[in-house]
Order: sequence, then structure tokens, then C-alpha cells
Amino acid sequence: MLLPLRCAALVAGSLIPIAVAAPPATAHRAPAAPPPLLRQAVADLPVTAEGRTGYKRTSFRHWVDGDGDGCSARNEVLIAEAIDKPAQGAQCKLSGGIWYSYYDDTIVDNASKLDVDHMVPLAEAWDSGASAWDAKKRQDYANYLDHPEHLVAVTARSNRQKADKDPADWLPIAAVRCRYIGEWIAIKRHWGLAIDEREKTALTEQAAACPNAPLALPPAR
Repeated sequence: MLLPLRCAALVAGSLIPIAVAAPPATAHRAPAAPPPLLRQAVADLPVTAEGRTGYKRTSFRHWVDGDGDGCSARNEVLIAEAIDKPAQGAQCKLSGGIWYSYYDDTIVDNASKLDVDHMVPLAEAWDSGASAWDAKKRQDYANYLDHPEHLVAVTARSNRQKADKDPADWLPIAAVRCRYIGEWIAIKRHWGLAIDEREKTALTEQAAACPNAPLALPPAR
């Protein structure tokens, strides 16, 4: 308990004691825990059987204009990830611009040839925990812009090849697999999503061949 300090003031020639509150104690906060290293992060993810019962893509309302600036989440990603920025017209219509699709090491100069991929696909998220979320949280997931790892502009061809597969069934070119699995693991951890046995085996094998670096995303929400 803070005790008042006593001092005196001169009033009408007499010293009158007055109370002055003591300054508040400085709060001590524990430092935030550092992100786990890649291999430990794989080991820490919960493992469970996945199920797609009830999944519909429309369960995740996506490409909304969350900040009301006229640009959908898809176009926000295209603008943010452009090597050369596209021109922005009425209703956020984009023209021009150059992008790099890291999945397949390809330069793209036409936004219509790009997909904005959910790194952990919507169907995969549903299978591994999002089926229990409410509609608001699924919308947040589908349009999440706070961390660039979550949504990524890539060639439509590579995204269609990936579809809703997890790393047990699809990986990008060898040169970027460490980046890819690090981002996959970080997103699963951030959103509290599980992995299945085949997925864990694939992630463990890939992580063993990668630098054991800290994850990119912060802890679970």
C-alpha cells in the first residue's frame, strides 16, 4: 500500500501539514517469451486426425475491405507485395505492376495471372480446428493482413497445383521449402491449428534439413 508523504505549506503565517501522494511504483513486466525454434515448434504442434465434414469455402467470408479504404484484402496483398507498384484506379482496380511468385521462382507482370494464396488453405484450416470457430474468426483468418506470411501472391498455376494440400502432399520448389514450412508452422501455431500424423512426419523431415531458426509469427492468438 502506498503511504502519503507529509510536507508543510505556509498559510497565513502558519505551517500547515498537507498530504502528498507517493509516486506509483514502477510496474515490472516479464519480457515476452522468444518464439520457438523451427524444430521445437513442429514438435509442439498438437496432432489429431483431420476431418472435412461440413466444410464449405463460403464458411470463410474472404476478400473483404476490412479498413474501408476501397481495396479488398486480395488487392491489399497485391499492392503490398508488388516489386513495382501497380496503378490504382477507381474501386481499387489495379493495372500494371510486377510481382515475384516465390513458390515457383517466377516474375509476373499481370495481376490477373496471380492468386492470393492462404498459406494454410481454408479447407486445411477447417480440417485442423477452424470448424469450431465462429463466423467472425473465420472471416478474420481469411482476410488476415497483420503478418505478410499469412497471405501470399503467387502464380495461379502454382496455387492450383497446391490447392488445399498440406506439406505431406505438396511443396514449392526446393530452394524455398525452408521458408515455406517455417511460415506454415508459424501460422498453424498462431491460430491454434493442429496437424495430422502425415503432416507432422513431412514437417519434421523438412525441418531437419533447414536452419533451426526462430519462427516468424508471434505466439498463438
